[in-house]
Amino acid sequence: MFKNSSHKPIVVLLVDDQPIIGEAVRRMLSDQGDIEFHFCRNPTEALQTADDVSPTVILQDLVMPDVDGLTLVKFFRANPKTRDIPLIVLSSKEEPDTKYRAFESGANDYMVKFPDKLEVVARVRYHSGAYTALLERNEAMRKLQESQNALKNELDEAEHYVKSLLPKKFSDGKVATDWVFKSSTALGGDCFGYGWLDENRFAVYLLDVCGHGVGAALLSVSAMNVLRSQSLAGVDFSMPGQVLSGLNNAFDMEKQNGMYFTLWYGVYDTLSRKLSFASGGHPPAILVSGGKYSKLMTGGIVIGGMPDAKFSSLSVEVPRGSKLYVFSDGVYEVEYADKSGMMSVDEFAKALVDSPPAGESKVDSMVRFSQNAQQSEQFEDDFSLCEIVLK
Repeated sequence: MFKNSSHKPIVVLLVDDQPIIGEAVRRMLSDQGDIEFHFCRNPTEALQTADDVSPTVILQDLVMPDVDGLTLVKFFRANPKTRDIPLIVLSSKEEPDTKYRAFESGANDYMVKFPDKLEVVARVRYHSGAYTALLERNEAMRKLQESQNALKNELDEAEHYVKSLLPKKFSDGKVATDWVFKSSTALGGDCFGYGWLDENRFAVYLLDVCGHGVGAALLSVSAMNVLRSQSLAGVDFSMPGQVLSGLNNAFDMEKQNGMYFTLWYGVYDTLSRKLSFASGGHPPAILVSGGKYSKLMTGGIVIGGMPDAKFSSLSVEVPRGSKLYVFSDGVYEVEYADKSGMMSVDEFAKALVDSPPAGESKVDSMVRFSQNAQQSEQFEDDFSLCEIVLK
């Protein structure tokens, strides 16, 4: 004997104007403990009855007074509450044309009166089981959508918080700053900042946590707060190599759920006009001066990758009016729309040398440059680009 695999009861609604048919079907199903049977003799009340009893399968006669059977099938399919309920047509006619019109109207199955009990029970269970599975799948999808919406709201809040930590743009007699940040399709781990260490030394840094999501954002914010507050014991924040070493020890990836980050950190001394810098697994910063560019990096490993790793610093002299660009790999690791490959850091750096169109900032023009390359406004990774004009 067939059994219902679902915990939900099978609810059968029979629509037929003949009481004898109703009684016959009732007796067929009476020994099926998990099947609930309802009979509607008046076809004009069928839709309301279906609304009242919520059937998992409908059996319906084709020849009835007041309402044509095929028309009633169409009514069931047009009604949002019944359009997905399996509908089995009962008919004394076995002509192909009649079956064709029944299926065309929306019937799921067709039985010629009067079928054997085993056939009725089997078809009722089969169609009811499929419908119950559909309901359960729809409910699971609804809950998943609710969960995704809740997660999206949390990600939006986290993104808003990350953006609130980004520095204000300013211009004074020594330095002018500008930046652009565009979040990716998923919350990323980019964060950056800059500020005066004292009246003559200006620090700038950008970090990029591996991966995406809330975990990456939390690690990014934690590291960012350490940099902003200069809260690493024994570390001179005017010495880039010391800063990276201190962060590497403070954020050991084994204690950060296997997560690490890359970092570029530089300090500009306005008196000596020297820029000291260090990098850990991060793309080079680009210094633009005299119509040329140079790449600034030291080649250290990622932050948190190896305990007690040492990070060295380098320094360069900076001509007046030079522009320093610090960014994450999301600005240039975009695939060309023609599938010819991925943009290189040098291709991006060459574009940094060019003057922006009139009325457009350089950082905004670089966003457009990368968007044009991939022929899409949405980036797969965070787009973080800082411009520091060293006057």
